[in-house]
Amino acid sequence: MKKDIHPKNYRLVAFKDMSNDHTFITRSTAHSRETITIEGVEYPLIKLEISNTSHPFYTGKMKLVDTAGRVDKFMSRYKDHYKKK
Repeated sequence: MKKDIHPKNYRLVAFKDMSNDHTFITRSTAHSRETITIEGVEYPLIKLEISNTSHPFYTGKMKLVDTAGRVDKFMSRYKDHYKKK
């Protein structure tokens, strides 16, 4: 195996599924400006939209991801810019 090809900055990072507030800690090199304190220990925080605890494949439940709401929010914010002339 080649030497020095793997990153050396692995550290414990907290990943949080924002759809159900499930948080898990694993090693990663992902960068984050936010932190979270779990059981008195501070970790860098990476926010996820979906994880194995909320994905329909793993849960067996159908869940509609709110992409339409995002589009509506965008259009309401920029409605004057996109008016038909």
